[in-house]
Amino acid sequence: MSKTTRKPALIAALAAAAVATLLLSGCTSDADRASYNLSKSADQFEIERRVVFLNGITDTYLLSIEGRCSIQETGDQLEVTCRLGPDEYKKHFLGLSDNVSYFVEQMEPVDVSVYHYRVIFKPENIIPDIDVEAGKQ
Repeated sequence: MSKTTRKPALIAALAAAAVATLLLSGCTSDADRASYNLSKSADQFEIERRVVFLNGITDTYLLSIEGRCSIQETGDQLEVTCRLGPDEYKKHFLGLSDNVSYFVEQMEPVDVSVYHYRVIFKPENIIPDIDVEAGKQ
């Protein structure tokens, strides 16, 4: 077999391997899909949670936050945003250190699909509010 006839076969084999890799990496387990959907629901304030902070040296609870809360860890800080009503929110910033840890508990089970994913469009984020200020005449 000459060098020129091996080249297309090699390219075809590499392409097939690349396609197989992409297809296999796209497979997710039911647990991964359910976890993703639960996190998405929590970020939409649909899930009741309890966030507890613990001092590991003194074994004392520092703070407990309960409600429809979304959490975001940003390095050494945890941001907890909770929805209190239709247009009411509270945001807490909590510093994390080597002796302060936290855990998040989901208060009630939630029915999520392992067969579907969610796409959420928020018109208020797509179409911005425009404030018009006019000078006195």
